[in-house]
Order: sequence, then structure tokens, then C-alpha cells
Amino acid sequence: MSDDALPQTSSSPILVLNGPNLNTLGIRQPDVYGSETLEDVIELCRRAAAAHGREIVHFQSNAEGALIDRIHEARGTVSGIVINPGGLTHTSVALRDALVIPEVPIVEVHISNVHAREEFRRHSYVSPIAAAVVAGMGSFGYAAAIEFLLTRRA
Repeated sequence: MSDDALPQTSSSPILVLNGPNLNTLGIRQPDVYGSETLEDVIELCRRAAAAHGREIVHFQSNAEGALIDRIHEARGTVSGIVINPGGLTHTSVALRDALVIPEVPIVEVHISNVHAREEFRRHSYVSPIAAAVVAGMGSFGYAAAIEFLLTRRA
């Protein structure tokens, strides 16, 4: 995927995808993932996009196939993808393969610093195809990812 895949004049929304267990934000390990809920994160994304006159669409699923189907549906309808693949980061070649189908820039986001955690979390199938990776910035990482997609130069 080339860096100029996102036209600077694009008005298509950004797709924000969240993988398994992210629906439990705010209750699952708040010492690791914080106290904000997924709804709080999505609202943060909306505000970040709106600051540039843009919108987001969002989708969360605990099912790998549902995430892949949503990525397929995104082709031709979004200008970029912000994805927190959750545990699928480290296991899913199928998710990685689907992410190239929309032919838009991707930013991989992790709320925690995956590199400071268990060894298995340090490998990502998504990172090699991502335009950027944000880890360890809490929910702010989502806003940073959107800002990057909307202001980067090809």
C-alpha cells in the first residue's frame, strides 16, 4: 500500500474498528486499559474527526469473521482505518490479509504499551501493513491515529 492511498481531499469517513474484548473497556483490567468505556473512546474519535470536518464509522466485534466482513464492506467507502485488533493482533493472518482489501491507510492502536507486557504481545500481524502504530497512550491513541490520518502528507 502506498503512502498516497488517501487522497488529501477525501471526505469519506474513517472506520474505527475494535476487536475482541474491547466492548469491556472500563470494566476489564482498568489498571491496564483505563476506566473509559468503548462508548467514551468512540466519542473521543468523533470529536477528533469533527475537528477536521470529518466523520467516523465504528464497529466492534468479538468475532474475527465479523471484523473481516466489515473490512470487506469498507472498500470504496472509507478513507482510512483505525484498528485496535485486540488479541487478534498476535494471531490473525486472516485479519491482516483483509486489511489490505480496502486499499486505504491503516493505523494500528493499542491502549496499553504492548511492548512492556508479555512477550507474545510484542508480535503483530498488522504492524507491517500499517502506516503507523500507536501503543501505550491510552484512549488518546485513537485520537492521535485519527489526527495522523487526517493531517499526514503523502
